[in-house]
Order: sequence, then C-alpha cells, then structure tokens
Amino acid sequence: MLSRTLPARPSLADAVLLGHTEQGREWPLLVWVPGPGVRMVSSAVLGGGIGEREWVVNAQVPPGYDRLDPVAHLRELAAGAGLPGPGVGLMTAASVADRRHAVDGGARAVVTAGIGVRGWAAAPGVGGVAVPHPGTINIIVSLPVPLTDAALVNAVATATEAKTQALVELGADASGTPTDAVCVAAPALAGPGAEPFAGPRSLWGARLARAVHRATREACAGLLAAERTGPGA
Repeated sequence: MLSRTLPARPSLADAVLLGHTEQGREWPLLVWVPGPGVRMVSSAVLGGGIGEREWVVNAQVPPGYDRLDPVAHLRELAAGAGLPGPGVGLMTAASVADRRHAVDGGARAVVTAGIGVRGWAAAPGVGGVAVPHPGTINIIVSLPVPLTDAALVNAVATATEAKTQALVELGADASGTPTDAVCVAAPALAGPGAEPFAGPRSLWGARLARAVHRATREACAGLLAAERTGPGA
C-alpha cells in the first residue's frame, strides 16, 4: 500500500491497480483519482448518493468474504492507498485486474464482472436484509460534461439498461447480479449550464450507454464462454 497521496489522474483510463491484503493473500485494488471538482452519483456502499467526490476505489476481496463492516473496511483501504477527502468505495469478488475499458465520444466506462450468481430483477420471493456477499458487475463511468442531479440519476438508469442489454445479447438470461453497483462521475458546475438529460437517446446518455454496453460485453463474454465449455457442459 502507498502511504502518500496519489496524484490526480483525471482520465478514467488512467486508473491504477494497487494491492491490499485480506485473509493472508494479496488482492488487487483499482484506484481512480480524478481530484476535486467532480460530482458523482453512486449506489456504492461507501460514498453512495450524489455529491462531490475525489476518488473511486474498486476493491477485490475473497469469494468467502464475511466481514460485516464493509464501509469501515473500504475506508481503511482508501486511507492505506493515500486517498484523502470524500470518495466512492466499491467491492467485488470478481477479478479487478481483468477490468474492461471502453470509450465513446468522450464517455468512458470501466467494468469489472463476476456473474456466477445472476438472475432477473423481478424474481419471485422475498428480499433479504443482510449485507450481501460481493460478487457483482461494478460499473464506473466518467463524462466530460456537468450533469444536473436529475441527469445523474438518469445516467445510472441508462448505464443499468446498457448492462442488461449486453447480458441479454450474450445469452446470460439475466438482468444482472444481486450485488451490482454503479458510479457515474461528471465535472461539478455551479449555476446553470449542466446537461439536463442522460437518457439513452440524449447526446451524452447515448455515448454512456454504448461505452457501458461494450465494456460489459467484453467483461462478461469470456466468463459465459468458460461456463459453457467447462466441466459438465
């Protein structure tokens, strides 16, 4: 782990791969530091909601991860990586090193994917209240234009639709996994001038959708192929 503050890397393509120790083994930690002046919307356990954030971490943890304090754990990892100020922390049992990156007209997406436990959102049965085990498709998106609060929320919906489209096209027969998470980042802007829409037919929503769709397809295609050709296939 680093003990000093990481320099800002405004482009999501410049996210760096660090490491952390869990259960006596080294695991990768993907870190993106766009720096100040960025607003994010996220469903992440750490730094979720809408607000100014200075960094994003996507931590890979063991498949049998059973800690009940993921927020505190992610804060520890961020501090160990030299990340000051507010940020977003995601967690996954999927391979972070095998991340996929896609860009479309300035919209960038990075996707890490684990799809061993997947299904349709509108499934029968009751939901649970326990902290779910990490598995997940984690999506991180950056846009070069500011968005209103409504457009940030719209961007999350668009990214989710694009993820599901990719899964269906690959024959996954699922809308996602129970622990999928998303983070969308855009420049902060005081006053008018922010983009009011980020739906799939808006200028930036369409670009975001194509970037997420391509990155998700690339992240999941090999996993599904391995399932079909594995033992018992």
